[in-house]
Amino acid sequence: MHYEFTCKTGGERTDKFLALQDTGITRSAAAALIEQGCCLVNGKIAAKNQKLKTGDTVTLDVPEAQPADILPENIPLDIVYEDSDLLVVNKPKGMVVHPAPGHYSGTLVNALMYHCGDSLSGINGVIRPGIVHRIDRDTSGLLIVAKNDTAHNILAEQIKVHSFTREYMAVVQGVIKEDGTVDAPIGRHKTDRKKMAVYPASEPHTKYAYTGYKVLERLNNFTMLECRLKTGRTHQIRVHMASIQHPVAGDPVYGPHNCITSLHGQCLHAKTLGFVHPITGEQLRFDSELPDYFTHFLATLRRGNV
Repeated sequence: MHYEFTCKTGGERTDKFLALQDTGITRSAAAALIEQGCCLVNGKIAAKNQKLKTGDTVTLDVPEAQPADILPENIPLDIVYEDSDLLVVNKPKGMVVHPAPGHYSGTLVNALMYHCGDSLSGINGVIRPGIVHRIDRDTSGLLIVAKNDTAHNILAEQIKVHSFTREYMAVVQGVIKEDGTVDAPIGRHKTDRKKMAVYPASEPHTKYAYTGYKVLERLNNFTMLECRLKTGRTHQIRVHMASIQHPVAGDPVYGPHNCITSLHGQCLHAKTLGFVHPITGEQLRFDSELPDYFTHFLATLRRGNV
């Protein structure tokens, strides 16, 4: 993976600067990559304790991880649509999208490798074949998979220019009185690298993020929302809703300490996905039913049992 950044404010060490960018790389990992010669500052090999200057160009090449034995697995898939270029999958809650430390089997990628064989795009390497965009492990719903590099590139460009339609259903804590938006940049949390956070746009490690939400139902001290993403940052809905004091119900990361553990993660479902077919140019739109965990929680709220 290749990254290129421009230092907006000088004075930071190279490893710290890299850790603050939206790459998911920790400071220790950045330091290790610098020692391996994977980082250049203005075209020259960097030192981890090198202090950057305003305007410096920092490039980082992260070698593709090569986990052992990412094998096809015969895992049932809920395929909403499939042709020779792509497929749309309805991912269940609890399924990891691609292999990662601690999760090298049972992932969506393992299932896709069994279902598609060699017919997956290779742009994201051996760990993420075909994966154009992701949803969190405990978020259910629709995502698109590319079967070839041409389709992948065109779909990725649609995401980049925000022409994808992505609508989520969420139950959040607290009563929201009216429809609204959260227009707030998101960046990697400065102290907890597994989390994201809202920061001012002036922070160099942030990216523009916009979430619109519509109130569908108020349920005692909870609100059911339809959230529409203009951007697709990591944990975007979860971070944005928590930033306005309405965290997604059951969210163990951004919610309160006494979150609803019976949900086994956030009550968030990627319900609608719309895009232009990368080869035919046809406008496609797909919807998925709310999963059982979601409808059961709604029924519990409507009975006033939470």
